[in-house]
Amino acid sequence: MTTTPNDPTAALPGRPPVVDLASWQAARDELLVREKAHTREGDTLAAARRRLPMVELDGTVEVVGPDGPVPFLDLFQGRDELVVYKHMWYDGAPHQGQCEGCTTTAWHLKDAAYLNARGVSFAVLTTGSWDEVASYVAFMGYTQPWYSVRGVDAPVGGDMGYLTCFLREGDRVFLTYSTTGRGNERVNGSLGLLDMTPYGRGEAWEDNPQGWPQGGSPCWSWRSDAEGNATWGPTSRPVPQWTRPGATPVETLGRHSHHH
Repeated sequence: MTTTPNDPTAALPGRPPVVDLASWQAARDELLVREKAHTREGDTLAAARRRLPMVELDGTVEVVGPDGPVPFLDLFQGRDELVVYKHMWYDGAPHQGQCEGCTTTAWHLKDAAYLNARGVSFAVLTTGSWDEVASYVAFMGYTQPWYSVRGVDAPVGGDMGYLTCFLREGDRVFLTYSTTGRGNERVNGSLGLLDMTPYGRGEAWEDNPQGWPQGGSPCWSWRSDAEGNATWGPTSRPVPQWTRPGATPVETLGRHSHHH
């Protein structure tokens, strides 16, 4: 039996309704009005962000990188602005035992060429000891500047899992902005693309129509086994790690196995 685009029998279970192009365009145009309002509200939030006050800090505080201890000021690389991602760290854990959320954030920021072109430097900070961090960075193939802030107070050190912005005026350094949780999502372009798809992120908290595939917990898909199945346990690791050389896990995760 052939079906026309408007034939209700063309509806597929667990899928959006099937309509003709003109009907789709009308629905799309209606949503676009709301999307544009959302965009403009985002612009006003960004404008408010630029008007936040700032806090001066000691730019000579030392962090540890590949060349040993260096003043925090060096992370600006001579530029006026600096964005850092603070990567959580589990001491002594195998590579696959590190945070899948931080891994996916860092993976989406492997190259800061466009930031650099706008006078903004980028670095990853973490509380791990430098020898462990250096091994992990080499395994992941990361090219961004990484530094250990072990034992360093906030706002340079402190709690991890944050995106934080700093401004330099000569040798003076200022904290201008910091965010965490879902505030970190703007780095992860994959989430934005998933939000455009019919099935979204595949997370249980999403508002989905009846009959849609059952979602999992937030970031459930960021750790998987070799076949790409979302899982936590001795056979799993953060998703980007399956692209690394020699990626088969050889150690159990122990107490890190259910962190998400």
